[in-house]
Amino acid sequence: MIRVLIVDDQTIVRAGFAALLSAQPDITVVGEAGDGREAVQLASLRHPDVVVMDIRMPGMDGIEATRRILAQPNSDSLRVLVLTTFDVDEYVYDALAAGASGFLLKDATADELVSAVRVVARGDSLLAPQVTGRLIQEFTKQRRNQPRPPAELASLTARETEVLVLIASGLSNAEIAARLVVSEHTVKTHVARVFTKLSLRDRAQAVVLAYESGLITPGAGA
Repeated sequence: MIRVLIVDDQTIVRAGFAALLSAQPDITVVGEAGDGREAVQLASLRHPDVVVMDIRMPGMDGIEATRRILAQPNSDSLRVLVLTTFDVDEYVYDALAAGASGFLLKDATADELVSAVRVVARGDSLLAPQVTGRLIQEFTKQRRNQPRPPAELASLTARETEVLVLIASGLSNAEIAARLVVSEHTVKTHVARVFTKLSLRDRAQAVVLAYESGLITPGAGA
């Protein structure tokens, strides 16, 4: 059962999300918060698996709340799914950098929200690859003069670096296995080693690091 905490400053939005998610056989809503500060408190008390987090809220925003929630003890398996309106939010990149595992546009369908929660819960992949590309391109443009030192990647083997590039290009483990002509189990082993060596929580952070370091550039294909 996936335990979900919903965070949004609009009561009707929270209620709608809660009704939708609670109707799923594998999801239970363990709490609702109207701002970031309340979200941090409830995350500590209710121990959710996934926090569905709005960015723009009064008081503590979703970025700071994400940072604080993921800094709490025993949060290694906790995932944050950020809700955003692409046309107006300028801080999605900061949310990912704070540790969020993915994002979803607020005009997403009900099925897309349910699927997003499940995907983030298993830490398997980023959401909406086409939107991910647009966002990463925008935010890497903003930070092109602030590259992450390449020495951070020096601990990776050539194969692990190749796997990181394919993750950042949006490929699943199965797709990477087919590309490299190896078993999916082998890919999972490589992914685990990449995450351990680079102290990454999940694939979202792997994508951010790959772009920040210049290992992959916006618009580059896998």
